[in-house]
Amino acid sequence: MALRRSTLSLAAAAGLAMSAALTVPAVAAAPATPKAPTTAAARTATVDIEEQSGSYVYGTLTWSNRAVGFQGVLIAKGCRRAWFSTYDASDNPLAARSTSTHCNTADSIPPFAIPANVVGGAAYVRVCLEDEHAVPTTGCQVYFPS
Repeated sequence: MALRRSTLSLAAAAGLAMSAALTVPAVAAAPATPKAPTTAAARTATVDIEEQSGSYVYGTLTWSNRAVGFQGVLIAKGCRRAWFSTYDASDNPLAARSTSTHCNTADSIPPFAIPANVVGGAAYVRVCLEDEHAVPTTGCQVYFPS
């Protein structure tokens, strides 16, 4: 008989425990950790203009809200400079900047910005290589952000 009471007591206790477990309100799950905002990938274009003499300008244009930055190199056979002009979506010129004139050198161009002070910034950039007399030595090229 003692065994029977123990079994009944154990079953009753288990039933009460289950009953309590079923009536206890569930604890809300912790909210998910908010994700950091994603940043848009930089809009860029690779400049690569070479002329028959072996002079060339190579680098990266990086678009931002109100300017386009350039960083690259200029290899000059004779004297050369690179011109950069920004344009809006209606083909209106916004601003222009150039490197200094380089003669018979291979130089890294310090980073600089070409203004594009319109809403949305520049739609494209025109890049030209010129000689020391400001005469274009090759066809200019147009670059759009990608």
